[in-house]
Amino acid sequence: MRKTDRFPVQGSNALWQLYQTIPFAKVFWNTVVILIARYLPFLSMKRWLYRTCLRMEIGEKTAVAFMVMLDLLYPEKIRIGKNTIIGYNTTILTHEYLIDEYRLGEVVIGDHVMIGANTTILPGVTIGDHAMVGAGSVVTKDVPPYALVAGNPARVVRERKLESKGI
Repeated sequence: MRKTDRFPVQGSNALWQLYQTIPFAKVFWNTVVILIARYLPFLSMKRWLYRTCLRMEIGEKTAVAFMVMLDLLYPEKIRIGKNTIIGYNTTILTHEYLIDEYRLGEVVIGDHVMIGANTTILPGVTIGDHAMVGAGSVVTKDVPPYALVAGNPARVVRERKLESKGI
């Protein structure tokens, strides 16, 4: 089950009330930083931007590939461990704006995780250490450590065993 906080709204749909819940200047700043980082070919500079300008937690040697789209509204709710790969054109969301409510949830991605290209990760999801997410997957619930998941919605394909190489 995803871990999200729910906030009901009255009147028009929640997205129409966006700037009553988050300042426009923050959204604008986040958008500029994320758009620059999406096209930046230097992994260390990209990590620096995320850490410094968006207050994200990103571990050492983590690679966020070209065109990865991070949540524009609450990127600070994304935590990525060390030595992890986030594949091309992946989307990581920490919010959902619905008709009668909006939801916020942290996304926690562990250490030594591999996320395939074109994956979507929904708010409130935790991906365990050493997990692998197949390309094109939609992650709608927590992924256990060492699991290989794939599909829409992502389902456990197999559980990997602890490697004898000290991983």
